[in-house]
Amino acid sequence: MAEAVRHIGLSLGADLCWPLCFEHMIQRLDLRIPWQGDTLRFEVERVTIEPFDLRQPVKYDVVVDRLTHWYHTSREWIKKGILLNDLYVFNNPWSIQANEKHTSYCAMMKLGMPIPETWMLPPKSYEPTPDLKPTLTRYARLFDIEKVGEEIGWPFFLKPYDGGGWRAVTRVADEKAARKAYEESGKMVMHAQASVEGFDLFVRCIGFGPQTRCVLYDPAAPLHDRYTMKSGFMPAADEDHLRRVTLTINAFFGWEFNSCESLRKKDVWYPIDFANPCPDSQVTSLHFHFPWLVKAYLRWTIFCAATKRKMRRTLDWEPFYAVAAQDLSYREKLDRYAKIAEERFETARFEEFCKQHLGHLDEVAFEFFGSPEAKEAVRLKVAALFPEHEVEKFTELFWSRIQDWRRQGCP
Repeated sequence: MAEAVRHIGLSLGADLCWPLCFEHMIQRLDLRIPWQGDTLRFEVERVTIEPFDLRQPVKYDVVVDRLTHWYHTSREWIKKGILLNDLYVFNNPWSIQANEKHTSYCAMMKLGMPIPETWMLPPKSYEPTPDLKPTLTRYARLFDIEKVGEEIGWPFFLKPYDGGGWRAVTRVADEKAARKAYEESGKMVMHAQASVEGFDLFVRCIGFGPQTRCVLYDPAAPLHDRYTMKSGFMPAADEDHLRRVTLTINAFFGWEFNSCESLRKKDVWYPIDFANPCPDSQVTSLHFHFPWLVKAYLRWTIFCAATKRKMRRTLDWEPFYAVAAQDLSYREKLDRYAKIAEERFETARFEEFCKQHLGHLDEVAFEFFGSPEAKEAVRLKVAALFPEHEVEKFTELFWSRIQDWRRQGCP
């Protein structure tokens, strides 16, 4: 039996905490996985940014991408690696580049999801170009945002069509507020989306391959408190529903790591924000849930690297549209969408792999997240974001929440 090495690349920007934890836990796992006559070991390396020959080989089997949504050189290196070198990357860079929140709303409306009423508005101002004046003079039509509000219903939200971490999101309750928010939107193309008034739950479901975790979310709280630590806040049927919604969206767009925000009102779940293919992975916001996320990173990355999972380079939407065209209830369609998603994520094979080869992960995670190395990863991230006089206070806060996770049996 020969020894083979699977190489994992981390393509990173400002991430500090989870990569350190990922690297430490790979070492502690000390994997020797028997696979098709070989013994697999795993090495992790951070991907550097430098000039590259389009024909140069790529050493990695899998790259975890946290950079290409905004850094174009890395995006193009990853694209060439997929096209020329059969590199496996999550998430699909073409899908991240092409499919913003606007596209995701349209696609999920087509699949029958109860997306709140949404309009797109032309921008308030434009970058000057030679063709701008004749184009706008001939074709742009004046509109009254009050009438838009009347069509959608008050209140509604003005927000950029392509998202951006709560950037420029404004809840407007009347014409005056809507005009002010639109005037201040500048060159951004905006969505106007109906507010789901009277909801009783706001949940963010994190999806990582076939792994999901539902977290009660409080958007009004400070960033470090938005992911609440509450458990048992909804029935298992609701959790299963949000899992199916999240897996459907992720499989549809080729996003193996994504999060879906939904609001529940009168037992109906309204997906409101689900184009997040580079979701928050920082301990400074996830705290209690951070160890789960690191384990999810490890499981999916190791599985993809070990099995040499083939990357789906193109997005095949036809099976979903075929279901959408059938005379079925939304619940029945969602069941069928989720079945397609589970097949694409190889859920059964993944779970069997984890059971057979990663059975000690939970024990390793429990020990690691009580270690000085884990606490130092927390401290480094806090120091990067918080003023010096708050570093100790918030390091202890986030660390105490991780210890709560350990005390509660690592849920």
